[in-house]
Amino acid sequence: MSNTSNTRYKLHWITAIIEVLKTLKDMIFPLIILLFANGFKENMDSGKWYLDYLTFIIFGVLIIVFLVTGVIKWKRFVYWFEDDELRIEYGLFVKKKRYIPFDRIQSLDYTEGILHRPLKLVKVKVETAGNTSSLKSEAELTAITKEAASVIEAKMAEAKRRKTSVVLNEGEFQEDIQGEVAPISKPVFNMSMKNLLLLATTSGGIGLILSGVLIFIVQFSEFIPYETMYKELAGFVKFGTLLIVIAVFIGFLVVWGISVAMTYLSYYNFSVTIEKEDLVITRGLIEKKRATVPLNRVQGVRIIENPFRQLFGYASVVIDNAGGGLGEGAKINLFPLVKKSEIDGPLKEVFPDLIIEKPTNKLPSRGKRYYYRIDFLWMIPVIGALTYFFFPYGLLSLLLVPVFVLFGLWQHRSAAYDISGNQLTMQFRGLSLQTTYLLKKRIQSMEMKQNYFHKKKSVATLSARIKSGATMFNAQVSHMDEAEAERILSWYEPSNKEDLG
Repeated sequence: MSNTSNTRYKLHWITAIIEVLKTLKDMIFPLIILLFANGFKENMDSGKWYLDYLTFIIFGVLIIVFLVTGVIKWKRFVYWFEDDELRIEYGLFVKKKRYIPFDRIQSLDYTEGILHRPLKLVKVKVETAGNTSSLKSEAELTAITKEAASVIEAKMAEAKRRKTSVVLNEGEFQEDIQGEVAPISKPVFNMSMKNLLLLATTSGGIGLILSGVLIFIVQFSEFIPYETMYKELAGFVKFGTLLIVIAVFIGFLVVWGISVAMTYLSYYNFSVTIEKEDLVITRGLIEKKRATVPLNRVQGVRIIENPFRQLFGYASVVIDNAGGGLGEGAKINLFPLVKKSEIDGPLKEVFPDLIIEKPTNKLPSRGKRYYYRIDFLWMIPVIGALTYFFFPYGLLSLLLVPVFVLFGLWQHRSAAYDISGNQLTMQFRGLSLQTTYLLKKRIQSMEMKQNYFHKKKSVATLSARIKSGATMFNAQVSHMDEAEAERILSWYEPSNKEDLG
């Protein structure tokens, strides 16, 4: 059977428009500056019309250049299948070729944007085993039909079956995967509308929006009429503090509403299914996304509980992925929001060998002080400065001391660990409580740290690192019993064949 196809496939013509819009998006700030910084002058009478409208002429020329560039990119992009490879040829001024063996492709991730859905198209991102960037995929087909995407999947499956057959005939072993997976599509998790609304209303998107506003202010600070705004604000202050408080409250309410809408649209109809050896995650209302995560690339599972959601018995489950791309980075939301009492069932469906239990080994009381002692090093000069410059009100900064002590004690009380067979469970808290489940074979390195004061009290900090995209995720339990840290290190040693705990 021939593995070579002479057919060259092109992307859909909508690709040209998408490329233009993508370029405009990347150039939005320079274009706005060009249009508004020089476009509206009080006196536009130079005697020469082309000088008066120079900004608009430049703007129009740029739009035409972007449009022509998008059309050329679409025309020059082709892909085909040859020798069990996906081959791509592209390039505007310099022709480039990229050959991607099918057996290296880990997943094909689909996105249906506003322009894709009416024409029944998808954007396909090709993720490979060697791609560790969470920002850029190995290859991207901007717009193809769903039938064309199915052809790529079929060609990839056929090539992988052929290679597996050859490998088995040669008497080699296949790479093991984590747990047993059903051979057909199997629904695992669907986020309810109630949980979606709760996720949207308690998300941290407000910080992202405020940071975006701050970036805009920095970019256009020279065009913002601060003096006029100050005079208006000074006049507004005369109406009283209550009106200012109301105005600020309304402003934050608007930003919060935008954050809720963004999260709702992004996670609408969130679902997780198992298809053969992969996790398939779909979500989105306006822009529908479908991400594929090979189970054998999952490095660790984390249950995260922020303090507010923890009060109501909710948590989120994330997985660390050894690959990149996916549009979500290396930390992938498996269950964005779920009742803690309902986690075990669907999580066991995905990872049947995972032991989902809270760790029971707590930390010794002699390690408590190390959770808050270091904070005094920077609190003392801060409190001293505030007291000196703002006396007597600066004395209120002394309230920071009990706050940080109580927070440190809370962290100490939350920390725990356990070893169960080949699994290490570590629980620790920054602000949110994280319970991390790690298989020995997925841990890249383990380290025990001690300083002089730790040695005197026989405590140590133990950290375990796993791959998370292009970087590492570090799970760490601080100030635990020294003998216990050494026991876990001994468990991790490759020469140690016995399971502890």
